[in-house]
Amino acid sequence: MRSGPVRNLFRDLPAAPLPEELVEILAAGTGVRVERIVSTGQASPAGFWYDQDEHEWVMVASGRAGIAFDDGAEPVALAAGDHLLIPAHRRHRVAWTAPDMPTVWLAVFFRDP
Repeated sequence: MRSGPVRNLFRDLPAAPLPEELVEILAAGTGVRVERIVSTGQASPAGFWYDQDEHEWVMVASGRAGIAFDDGAEPVALAAGDHLLIPAHRRHRVAWTAPDMPTVWLAVFFRDP
């Protein structure tokens, strides 16, 4: 496999709020996917819960966000550098993202071997 060009996680961030999150697949392989997600004040729709077949390791690289869980756990606030592992089928949602700056997420989705 050949390496690709050098890219920067913070390049081409939107200057204005987006109508929806910007999701870009940075790398993918058998059983794993790495995404850059850019949020500009978005949250999951009311009553919506992610229920994924994959585990998700997520890090806020810049900005701020909140993750809520459907199992009664306290919501988690994330700031730049904070990361969290969300096991497959743990229902969760994005409660909020910073409205005053882009929130850049790095998310790795993977399955058990």
